[in-house]
Amino acid sequence: MPIKKTIKRWKQYSDISEVGSITRRYFVMNAFDGALTMLGVIIGAYVAGIPEPIPIISAGIAGSIAMGASGMSGAYMTEKAERTKKLKELEKAMLTDMTNGLHDKSHRFATIFAAIVDGVSPAIAAMIVVSPFFIVHYGLITFETAFLTCVVLTLTILALLGIYLAKISDESMIRYGVQMLIVGLITAALCIGTSLLLGGNI
Repeated sequence: MPIKKTIKRWKQYSDISEVGSITRRYFVMNAFDGALTMLGVIIGAYVAGIPEPIPIISAGIAGSIAMGASGMSGAYMTEKAERTKKLKELEKAMLTDMTNGLHDKSHRFATIFAAIVDGVSPAIAAMIVVSPFFIVHYGLITFETAFLTCVVLTLTILALLGIYLAKISDESMIRYGVQMLIVGLITAALCIGTSLLLGGNI
């Protein structure tokens, strides 16, 4: 029963604060950033000729932690500022103190929830992309296979995000998916080109 009550209360907070649409945007934008950022790191390492998986895994974990911490703290501070402003405006209009009231609790819930989504989504996407190099470390696949798998995983994540956006907007899943794939391919090409200009080899 306490769990059901908690979920019901959270749903009420979510409805009042309208946090659903905000967290959807945070989720897509930051998962997109996390996947592409990690792909750039992996391409740079591959073209630079780094032969071992550990440096890439270390960079992946460190990057995921940094993106998660940055996203979480940035979203928390931003949402807190915006929602504090809204609450003060509502208090002024209602001529009453709403501290610890339903709207105050709803805004605090939205701030924390948005921060969690903002921090977790890029970290998870980044770790998924770098995950094949954990398998390389145990000798189950080759370095080249892991690299190609990372590219495929990134493009898959981007396509799924495109499909998710299409479902939200009730648009063509194929068009949105292809658009996201194109962005991923362009990003990969730019990363490879830049790394080659800096002296790397494929």
